[in-house]
Amino acid sequence: METIQYEVRAGVGTLTLNRPHRKNAIDAVMREELKEVVASMPRQRDLRALIITGAGATFCAGGDISVMGAGTLSPEDGRHRMRHDYLSWIETLLRLEIPVISAVEGAAYGAGFSLALTADIILAAPSSRFCLSFMKLGLIPDCAAFYTLPRVVGLQRAKELAFSARELSAQEARDLGIVLEVLPEGRVLERAQQMADCFAQAAPAALAMTKRAFNASLNSSLEVMMDIEADGQAVARTSQWHTDAVQRFLNKKPSAFKWPSALD
Repeated sequence: METIQYEVRAGVGTLTLNRPHRKNAIDAVMREELKEVVASMPRQRDLRALIITGAGATFCAGGDISVMGAGTLSPEDGRHRMRHDYLSWIETLLRLEIPVISAVEGAAYGAGFSLALTADIILAAPSSRFCLSFMKLGLIPDCAAFYTLPRVVGLQRAKELAFSARELSAQEARDLGIVLEVLPEGRVLERAQQMADCFAQAAPAALAMTKRAFNASLNSSLEVMMDIEADGQAVARTSQWHTDAVQRFLNKKPSAFKWPSALD
């Protein structure tokens, strides 16, 4: 891979955008490499959690503006490229049945912000900055931001962030619920790894069904959610992980799952 790095260790995948000289901006090569790597993730049975991060001082500056004016695509061709080259792998990320963590240091602009929002948890440093910068280029938010952002901040705030294209500090992003934790500089990836290692030891079926249920909840009725809960719990109760956990409890042993405390 020329523009990304991907490795899996002990059940934890780390996907690193690796164009630091271009602030990890997404160009055609990175787009194709992300599409290829992400498409393989649902088939990786050993993958239990995923971290998305950026090399160097920037998470992702968005699309590479230096190549945006190249070529003359028709609206039809542009739509096809967006739907199949970009949104196909973004949709795969959103549908992954494992916890995904975005470890953001520096700027997450445009599609970089959208990419961070595909995660279940976003961690940031005090220097992190978030911006839906599309309006400055006469574009609309992409990479599923229309889907993800309103579910985090509400419809009115999502519109304001898109209309204004203003920058958010890490603290404001935390106040809005976009960021879960603001960590000291240089320790964001460490905290992400700590959380991911914890997820790698958790019950995979329970994690997968919990994530699927929450993702479905905002588009579902109470009746549908009760059915999802009943079906999911029936499956979870038959897992070996659950059986072992009950025995550990009865034998007064600590649970195999323990959420990591905050960094010192």
